[in-house]
Amino acid sequence: MRQALHTLRIDTRGQGLTEITRPVLEWTAAQGIETGLLTLWCRHTSASLTVQENASPAVREDIARFFATLVPEDRARYIHDDEGPDDMPAHLRTMLTNTHLTIPVSGGEPVLGTWQGVYLFEHRRSPHRRDIVLHLLGT
Repeated sequence: MRQALHTLRIDTRGQGLTEITRPVLEWTAAQGIETGLLTLWCRHTSASLTVQENASPAVREDIARFFATLVPEDRARYIHDDEGPDDMPAHLRTMLTNTHLTIPVSGGEPVLGTWQGVYLFEHRRSPHRRDIVLHLLGT
């Protein structure tokens, strides 16, 4: 059994989904592990990870709109606003999604469906630099 660990630094443009599939695939392939399990961990409380369709940009827009409706920015709703009115909604959106993903690896690559991509979901309005820790375990 072998394992590898790496941190991806991702610059976001603000709220929305940033596809990170390519760097995840490239790093995984470079490890020489044919069969195993890949874990991705987002080291932040106002951003999350998801696997989602990567063919139609409309899907990402609809997801962003849905979360804006589900958890609106409204100063009257929240006590916590240390970093602005998008701070607490970002924490709640992260709770409703995932800070980690686990993806099987076969043939040296993550087993993703035809239209699936790996995304960092930024919940803050301003651009941020986010760290995603990748851990690969296998043979």
